[in-house]
Amino acid sequence: MSEQSLPPYQPLREDWQSALAVVAHPDDMEYGAAAAIARWTSQGKRIGYVMVTSGEAGIDSLTPEECRPLREAEQIASAALVGVDDVDFLGHPDGVVEYGIALRRDIARVVRKYRPDIVITTNFRDSYGGNVPNQADHIAVGRATLDGVRDAGNRWIFTELGDEGLAPWNGVREVWAAASPEARHAVDTTGFLDRGIASLKAHKAYLDGLGGGMADPDTFLEEASRAAGSRLGVTYASPFEVISLRP
Repeated sequence: MSEQSLPPYQPLREDWQSALAVVAHPDDMEYGAAAAIARWTSQGKRIGYVMVTSGEAGIDSLTPEECRPLREAEQIASAALVGVDDVDFLGHPDGVVEYGIALRRDIARVVRKYRPDIVITTNFRDSYGGNVPNQADHIAVGRATLDGVRDAGNRWIFTELGDEGLAPWNGVREVWAAASPEARHAVDTTGFLDRGIASLKAHKAYLDGLGGGMADPDTFLEEASRAAGSRLGVTYASPFEVISLRP
């Protein structure tokens, strides 16, 4: 099906002030959503990043012990290029992230800490559409993020968080999943794509080890953003699946 025959995207709401991105790995935000982050930070919105892992299993030529600090440093530098100064790493093991109570608790903790209006994650569906399967960590983290956001608002779930001084937070209005095949909304990233590309290029060691089309940020992000833009009626866009948490 061509882009022209797909239904148009609806514009994302921008009547919010703070967001928290919770994703599995360094580089997950940069494959499509970072240009949107650059737009929002330019509007004065406050955005934090949380990486569930440090991506330490992502470079075949490096041991996890060698890889972890390198990937964390690249992510911090990448985030700064789109106006994000707060980057946390939760320390779950890369490649074998398990959906479960421990992950939900850790996500509820950071949601209570940041108290955002919007939570952003990446695609948690089984595939990216067609015959392109999703990766297990993405699925586990995205689904745990949906639950962890709701857990953050319930004082009787994870009561130990209250003992840590973190009050419940019911202020998350929506969860947005980037790169989802179920995306029906998008944000105009025209004028910000260059910063999104630069943020992906900041993952130099990872890209050098990756190879293939996804290791070419200029081509990969330009083509994907242009295709999304055609459905929003702009030059470039970043698509998201929107899950509303309020009526």
